[in-house]
Amino acid sequence: MTKALRMSTMFLRTLREDPADADVVSDKLLQRACYLRKAAPGIWTWLPLGLTVLNKIENIIREEMASIDAQEVHFSGLLPREPYEATHRWEEYGDNIFRLKDRHEADYLLAPTHEEMFTLLVKDLYSSYKDLPVTLYQIQTKYRDEFRPRAGLIRGREFIMKDAYSFTLDKEGLVKAYMDERGAYERIFDRLDLKYVPVHAMAGPMGGFESEEFLAPMEIGEDTFAQSPSGKAWNVEALTTPEPEAIDCTGTPAAEKRPTPDAATIDKMVEFANANHPRSDGRAWQASDILKNVVIAVMHPQDDNHDEPWRELVVVGVPGDRSVDMKRLEAQFTPAEIEEATEEDLKKHPELVKGYIGPMALGPQARDGKKAEAAEETGEALRYFVDAHIARGSAWFTGADEHEVDYYD
Repeated sequence: MTKALRMSTMFLRTLREDPADADVVSDKLLQRACYLRKAAPGIWTWLPLGLTVLNKIENIIREEMASIDAQEVHFSGLLPREPYEATHRWEEYGDNIFRLKDRHEADYLLAPTHEEMFTLLVKDLYSSYKDLPVTLYQIQTKYRDEFRPRAGLIRGREFIMKDAYSFTLDKEGLVKAYMDERGAYERIFDRLDLKYVPVHAMAGPMGGFESEEFLAPMEIGEDTFAQSPSGKAWNVEALTTPEPEAIDCTGTPAAEKRPTPDAATIDKMVEFANANHPRSDGRAWQASDILKNVVIAVMHPQDDNHDEPWRELVVVGVPGDRSVDMKRLEAQFTPAEIEEATEEDLKKHPELVKGYIGPMALGPQARDGKKAEAAEETGEALRYFVDAHIARGSAWFTGADEHEVDYYD
């Protein structure tokens, strides 16, 4: 029989004030109530009160996994390089994993996930199709070198994950195993009284033909989903925007340069255009009439053509009243990470005039054809991506790649 915890003897000291480095409500409350303490950014010490709650959650998970005949295993958090090198994830994870060497100079990592180990374990112990199906799972600590660990337990460098893997004979068995697991998840969340929404998602580096996420709606979340009246929902990363019909541009006059002094922002450009270049149709210029070109830095992991992680600049054209969805864009570049280009990035590309960047300096249609061709050969050409809301043949006010000069097309 478990002895009851007593407040008088519990290892517990609450805090009167919020911790100075806590940035979300849950982080503040968990530390003030003495559920846990921060050991370092993204690394936590679980205290008796918090560990009691954690153990109860794990027990619920184990009970529901047992209900679908899943069996628990436990791998080490310290793993050799070879299995991850075989799947190319030693390189693809880039700076997101902790790598280390032992005294014999052998490479190891702190496991960010264990797909390789589950697969090798089944391969080692099973040799016949008669052994299948089988579903294995573990509740284990994972490690990822988050660039900016934040939001308490939500984004940390060390976190506890329950991961399960089914091994079946065919697609029919795969679907059954998936639906069994999905049902177990729903029962777990219901027992925890946790609000959740299953959403269609991108499979990412995991691959596969279908992926779902269970998202818990909250103000501090880092994902966004869209839900239809029918109840079906999609992570915005997995949404696709239908391409608009092309516009007949045979009667559109050729683009011409127009001076736009002190109009390096969308608002100033709209104001200047309305005051100095009124539209022929009588309508006022709006931000949605401006083609904004945003420079993005893509941090690629090491690959077959690069001996170390490498940085690429790309440009994304979007209507001036929209912004680049960085999370959604990053999903298209996985496993790379993205960020807005820095001043140092722009200095390396003088053809990109800040505030007046236009498509004519990008890709195969660069204004200097020879320069573009040479850049293609050296791998320095900037790729240009256009928002799906921009129709072929449409006309825009956009940068002319010259200081205080824009194109009107």
